Amino acid sequence: MIKLFQREVLIQQLKDSPDWDVIIIGGGATGLGIALDSVTRGYKTLLLEQVDFAKGTSSRSTKLVHGGVRYLAQGNIDLVKEALYERGLMLKNASHLVSNQSFIIPNYKWWDNFFYTVGLKVYDFLAGKLSFGKSKRISKSETTKRLETIKLKDLKGGVVYHDGQFDDSRLAVNIAQTCIENGATVLNHFKVQKLLKNDDGKVNGVVAKDIESNETYTLNAKVVINATGVFTDEVLKMDDALAKNIIRPSQGVHLVLDKSFLPGNDAIMIPKTTDGRVLFLVPWHNRVVVGTTDTLLDSHSLEPEALDNEVDFILETANQYLTKNVSRQDVLSIFAGLRPLAAPKDKSEKTKEISRSHKIIVSDSELVTITGGKWTTYRRMAQDTMNRVIQLGKLPNSKCNTKDLLIHGANGVVDKSQHLYIYGSDQKGIKQLISESPELGKKLHERLEFTKAEVVWAVRNEMARTIEDVLARRVRVLFLDANAAIEIAPIVASILATELNKNEVWKQNQISSFVEIANHYCINK
Repeated sequence: MIKLFQREVLIQQLKDSPDWDVIIIGGGATGLGIALDSVTRGYKTLLLEQVDFAKGTSSRSTKLVHGGVRYLAQGNIDLVKEALYERGLMLKNASHLVSNQSFIIPNYKWWDNFFYTVGLKVYDFLAGKLSFGKSKRISKSETTKRLETIKLKDLKGGVVYHDGQFDDSRLAVNIAQTCIENGATVLNHFKVQKLLKNDDGKVNGVVAKDIESNETYTLNAKVVINATGVFTDEVLKMDDALAKNIIRPSQGVHLVLDKSFLPGNDAIMIPKTTDGRVLFLVPWHNRVVVGTTDTLLDSHSLEPEALDNEVDFILETANQYLTKNVSRQDVLSIFAGLRPLAAPKDKSEKTKEISRSHKIIVSDSELVTITGGKWTTYRRMAQDTMNRVIQLGKLPNSKCNTKDLLIHGANGVVDKSQHLYIYGSDQKGIKQLISESPELGKKLHERLEFTKAEVVWAVRNEMARTIEDVLARRVRVLFLDANAAIEIAPIVASILATELNKNEVWKQNQISSFVEIANHYCINK
C-alpha cells in the first residue's frame, strides 16, 4: 500500500494545516488539471471533490482526445489548433492511457470523398509536428476490408484520418495521484458547503465536510477556484445568492456494444447525421462506444438519464451504416454525461454552435471560476487559469511546468496484448498482489477480463471508497457491461469491507446504493 494515497494521511494534512495558497472545488478533468498545474508551480494546493474524481462529465466522454473535426467545419481554427497541440502532449505524457486511433469516414457520394479528403488535410496541417499520421483516401474495397460490418450499397470509398482515444476516468485518477506525488492534498467524498469571506467581501476560504466522517473543516486560501462543471452555478450562488445562471447543461448519451459490431481496429466517424452532428463508433476496452447526442436540459444531476429519443437516434443512425443490426437488447451499457455549456444567448442558438472553448470568470469577490473547454485541453485550461490568478496578484509569479510532466503510470512502452496495459508502470504492483495472494488473480465475472486484484489495487492505491468508485471509474465494468457490474457488486463489497474495515450493514448499504445507480446504465431496466 502506498502511504501517500491513504485517506487518513491526506486528511491529517488538512488537520495539520488550515492555510493554503490555492483551494480548488471540483475533481473532474478541469479541477485536477488546475491542481497539478498549481502544485508544480510550487503553490500549496488543496482540491476537494464532493463525490469522486471524474464522477460527473469527465467519466462520460466519447473517449476521444481530439482536435475536433466538427469545430474545423465551423471555422474554429484556433480551438482546433490548440486541441491538436494538447492531444500530442497527452500522448507523450500519458502513453499508457492515450493511443493513436485510426478513423474511417465512409463515403456514399463522390463529392464527399473529395470534400473530406481536403478538410482532413487541413486537420493534418494544423497538427504540425505533433501529427498522429496523415489522412488519406481509400478505395471501396479497402474500406470494406477494414470495416467488415459497413453497408455496401452506394459505398464509394472512405477517408482515413488519425485522432486520439483514451480512458477518461482512469486518466483523472492518475492525474490525482500525480498531484499527490508532487505535494498536493487531493480528497474525494469531501463536499464544500460554504465560501468564507474577509471584511472586504473577498473570498478567502471554504467550509467543507468529510462525507465519510461528517466532520467539518474551516480552510483558508489565498484564492478559491470553482471548477465544478455543471455545478458551477451552485458555487456561484454560494458567493452571491442572486447570481444569474451561466451554465446550461447539454446531455450526451453513449451506448456500449459488443466488439462484433465493429470487429477491426478502426473507428467510424459519421460526419452528418439527421440532426446535423457527428456520430462516432469507437473501439474501447474490446467493446464499441457509439455516440453521441446533444440535448439541452433545464436541470442537472449527478446521475443523468438517457431519454428514449436519444437512444433511438443512436440506434437508427448506426443501423443506417451497419450490416449487423443493433437493437436495444444488444446494448451492454448506456451512459449519459452533461456538458457544461455557456447558457445560450437566445432561443435560436443551437448547442452544436455554442463555443466549446473555455472561459475564466473573476467575480467581484475574487472567486475564480472556469467553465467550458474539453478533456483534450484540460492542461491548457489549467495553465490559463493559474496565469490569471497570478495576474490578479493573488500569488507570486511562477511559470507553468506541466508541458513535459509525465502522468502517474506513464511508461513509454505499451503492450496491448493484455488488459492491464492501462495501468502502465503500476502493472507490476497488481501482478505482485496476485503472486502474493493467487486468489486475487481470479476473474470478477466470466464475461469480464478484470480480476479481484484490480479492486484491491483501486482501494489501496487509487483512493476508491465505494463500489461505484471501483466499478465505474477505476475498473470500468459499469460502463462496459452494466448487468455484470450488478452481478459482481457483492464480491466487490466484500473486498472493500475487508480493506476498509467496514461491517455487514455498510456492505449491504453499498450494494443497494450501487445497484440503484447501475440500473440507470441498463437499457432494459
